[in-house]
Amino acid sequence: MKPALAIALRAAGSLAALAVVAAAGWAGYDALARRPIDAVRFTGDAARVPTADLERLASGLRGREAREVSLQDVREAVNRLAWVRECSVRRVFPATLEVTVEAHVALARWDETRLVSVRGEVFAAEQEGELPLFSGPEGTGAEMAAAWEGIRRAAAPLGSPVTELRLSARRAWQAKLASGLVLDLGRADVEARLARFAAAWPQVAELAATATHADLRYGSGFALRGVAAAGNGKAPKGGRA
Repeated sequence: MKPALAIALRAAGSLAALAVVAAAGWAGYDALARRPIDAVRFTGDAARVPTADLERLASGLRGREAREVSLQDVREAVNRLAWVRECSVRRVFPATLEVTVEAHVALARWDETRLVSVRGEVFAAEQEGELPLFSGPEGTGAEMAAAWEGIRRAAAPLGSPVTELRLSARRAWQAKLASGLVLDLGRADVEARLARFAAAWPQVAELAATATHADLRYGSGFALRGVAAAGNGKAPKGGRA
C-alpha cells in the first residue's frame, strides 16, 4: 500500500472514530436534556423565604424536561419572590436544580408595604413583630441604615427605645422614642448631641415627663417643649445647626 494512501486511510479512520464519539456524546447530552427534572433543592437563606412561594415555584419546574428550563428564567423567577435579595441556579446531575438563595434581613419598616434591610436596601415583604419606622426621601435607605446603630446606641441610656427615625429633604435628622418624645437632632454631630442629652437626662427626666419635643440642635444644651409651666426646660443660649 502506498504511504499516501495509508495516511489517508488512517486519517479517515480517525475522523470516523471522532464522529462516533461526537455522536455518542451528543446522544448522551440529548438524553440528559430530555430527562424530566426530578427535584428542586433550595439552599442558603431559603428558610427566610415563605415556604409556599418556594414550593409553588418548584412544582412548576418538576416534571419539565431540562432543555425546556432556562437557568436565567429560574433565577429571575426566584429573585421576584419576597425576601430574596439574589440567587444562583445550577444543574446537579442527573436531574436536580439547586437554587442558592441570599435573603434580605429586615432592619426597619419604610412604609406600609416595604422594609429596609440591614444593607439599606428597600424591598417589598411582610414582616410581623416590632420594627422601627424609617421615613426619608426615596433613595436614602442606605444612609439611614448606616446611621441607625449609632443613633440607637446613643439614645439607649434614655430608657425608651427609638421607634421612628426620620430624615428630611435637607438631611436633618429626627428621632421619636417609644415614650412619644420627639428629638430634633439636626444635620451634624447627631450622635454627640444625643450622648450629651442622654447624660443630662437623669437631671431633667422628672421635669420632662410631659415634654413632647426635645430640640438638641443647640451648641451647648437643648430645649424642651411641652413641659409643665413651672420649668420651661430652655437650653442655654447658643445657635442651632
